[in-house]
Parts: sequence; C-alpha cells; structure tokens
Amino acid sequence: MTIPPRPISPTASPSIDAIMTDRRAASFTTRSIKKASKLDALELAVSMIDLTTLEGSDSPEKVRSLCIKAIRPWEKDEEYLGRRLGTVAAVCVYPSMVPYAKDLLDGTGVKVASVATGFPSGQYPLDIRVRDVEQAVKDGADEIDMVINRGAFLSGKYEIIAKEIRAVVEACGNAHLKVILETGELVTYDNVRKASDIAISCIREGDFIKTSTGKVSPAATMPVTLVMLEAIRDAYKDTGKKIGMKPAGGIRTAKQSWHYLCMVNETLGEGWLSPEWFRFGASSLLNDVLRSMQKLKSGEYAAGYDFSDA
Repeated sequence: MTIPPRPISPTASPSIDAIMTDRRAASFTTRSIKKASKLDALELAVSMIDLTTLEGSDSPEKVRSLCIKAIRPWEKDEEYLGRRLGTVAAVCVYPSMVPYAKDLLDGTGVKVASVATGFPSGQYPLDIRVRDVEQAVKDGADEIDMVINRGAFLSGKYEIIAKEIRAVVEACGNAHLKVILETGELVTYDNVRKASDIAISCIREGDFIKTSTGKVSPAATMPVTLVMLEAIRDAYKDTGKKIGMKPAGGIRTAKQSWHYLCMVNETLGEGWLSPEWFRFGASSLLNDVLRSMQKLKSGEYAAGYDFSDA
C-alpha cells in the first residue's frame, strides 16, 4: 500500500536570523588554504562544474564545443601537471540538445543534464512539464534541472509546489533531479529555507537542490547557499536522507570556489566534497580555475585567451 505524503506545513521551517547568516557566510571568505592544498582544491572544483549553455542561439555545434571542453578542460594539462586533468561533472543543455550531447559524452563519465519543466519560468502546465522531462530522459539525460513555480510558492500554495516536484521525480525515473528554487525571486532567507525544506521532503536521496537558473539576479550568493546547506544538514540529521547542493550563477573566480568548498566542508562535512553531492553551475568559473592552476605550477597567470571558451 502506498502511504500518502505528509501535508506541507506552512510553519514547519525554522525562522532564519538574517544578520547571523550574513555574518556566518562572510566568515568563510576569511579562511586560508595552504599552498600544498590549493591545487587539490582547484582540481576538486573542476570536477564539480556543470558546464552550461542555455541561450536561444544554442546549436549542435555550440553543444559540441561545450562537450569537448567538458571532456578535456585544459589542453595544456600534461605540460603543467604532468598528467591529464579529469573531466567536469556535467554538461547542461535545453531538452532539444540532449541527443547531441549524449552522443558526444556517452562513455566519458560526463553527465548530460537538461533544464526541462518549462525553464526558466516553471509556469507551464504540469502535464507539459512532465512530458518534457520524460522526453529528455528518453533522449539520454542523466540529470534533470527543474525549476519551481515561484508564483505559486509566493502565494503560499506549498502543496502545489510539493505535488509538482513529486510528479517530476516520478517522471525522472533513474535520472537524478535538481530542484531550482530561483532564490533571487524568493525575497527572504525564510522563504529560501521553506522552499528548500519542501523540495528536500519530495525528492530522493542523491537528488539536489539548486539556487538559480542564471536568468535572474541575484543568483547564487554565499548566505543563500548557507541557508540551503543548513536545510540539507538538518534533513540528514532528522531522516538520514542525503541531498546534494548546487549553487548556480555568479561564481566566477577560483577564490570564490575555495570559499564555497570551505562552507560545504564546515556545514556538511567531507562527505559532501565530491561531484556526487556538490556542483557549481558556473561555466565562466572553469577558465579562472585553470588559470589559477597554471599560476601555482609556473608562478605566472596566463591570459584569458590562452584557454578555450567553455
């Protein structure tokens, strides 16, 4: 017998102290990393990046270039590292581009992710969003990045949000789901925490919650990410269910990636420091990480044009 899901309570999530959250998030930017550990941290960051192209001008040729970058992020890796650098975590594309990405990435270890479900508004009828997911999975998507209907959430229609997430979970089959909250439109940390709790209650272990589509400003910020990490931590303590996290948009420098990794480590622990549980949705981050790796090995920064575009 199937047990019906518990109702979503409008008062179940804790209230967030905004001042303390901002202060705590800022504290991670003061952490120092020993030089001997910096290269390891940078390589870890590379392995966690989801390279993304989500533009109206996307084409099979553009997706091909992105996939080549995903498989071999740095053409000079053997020159500077003495070995091949690993791949990024995933390539994220619109559903129409999934077959092209799958053909290029099959067998490489790089996942194919797709922003199905009426991205970026999340306002399409549910049956259309579900069919969108089912088709993307059929075409080879390993991961689905869905976006919640913020209008429904901000109207207090939490059961509708929960119902829609559960429907997408079912449509995903064996594909992993990342639930995008679009935190830039949720206004308050309390709303971010509540949306996180609702999403976590509806998804499976190994699925993710994600900050942003990259189409709204502000996108990922450290305080918002901290609120979401704490929701993941509390759910794990209460239920044992382990959920992943993906900040997306606005993370552009290697130094920022260190700050986020420190925050994940101190909030969730080393068990989340892998691409299985943490991702960066930040294509522009990759080349700055590679420049920093070259600086560590040679003592000099390379120019931006020395690296292929992501």
